[in-house]
Amino acid sequence: MSWYLGRMAGFDLETTGIDVEADRIVTACVVQCGGRAPVQSATWLADPGVEIPEGAAAVHGITTEQARAEGRPAAEVVEQLVAALAETVLAGTPLVAMNAAFDLTILDREARRHGVQPLVDLVGTDLRVLDPKVLDKRVDQFRRGGRKLEDLCRTYKVRLDGAHSADADAIAACRVVWRIAQQRADIGGIGLDALHAAQVAWAREQAEGLADYFRRTPGKEHQAATVRVEWPLIPAQRDGDQA
Repeated sequence: MSWYLGRMAGFDLETTGIDVEADRIVTACVVQCGGRAPVQSATWLADPGVEIPEGAAAVHGITTEQARAEGRPAAEVVEQLVAALAETVLAGTPLVAMNAAFDLTILDREARRHGVQPLVDLVGTDLRVLDPKVLDKRVDQFRRGGRKLEDLCRTYKVRLDGAHSADADAIAACRVVWRIAQQRADIGGIGLDALHAAQVAWAREQAEGLADYFRRTPGKEHQAATVRVEWPLIPAQRDGDQA
């Protein structure tokens, strides 16, 4: 049976910002779907322990005051989230995450910040990730227009209910991956192990292409140095590593 006919687990975070080393988790969702079984969704609201900038709150709708009043301690949320993902991965279910290197890296740094064993240490080489952003760029490299989740939903005719809420984004990402796999035998017709490994290479190629674009574009040259090629997780620096 093709992998896309089985169970997938959508994973999405809403955060205080876009710096994977410094920003914090505000909301999170893990949604199990597909495989002719009912959808199961788990969501978390965290008090990140820092102010939520107005710009971030405008995107996901969670203010500092709401997070403090209704959110659970960040360490508790991170521990439960890592445990839920580890259980999912070790059961053989692939994780679907839009721009996976962002969400998985944020989670990794939050785990280390709060003394929680990181997901990568718990699951090792069992981790299998499906990233609609990487897959879409691979199958339709030269399409004009945006590549955000809402753009992909329009392209692949996927319903997106409540963009920028973690649960809506997680299930929409799964639907996009399903559409791509259904339409493209070179994606849906290979095994998860091979597809995960292929995405590592594709993500690197895509990032290198972006960095090259920045280097060739007047006024954007400095952005080339900020592009990371690692996928699906940017490894944490160890003590003594050079920046």
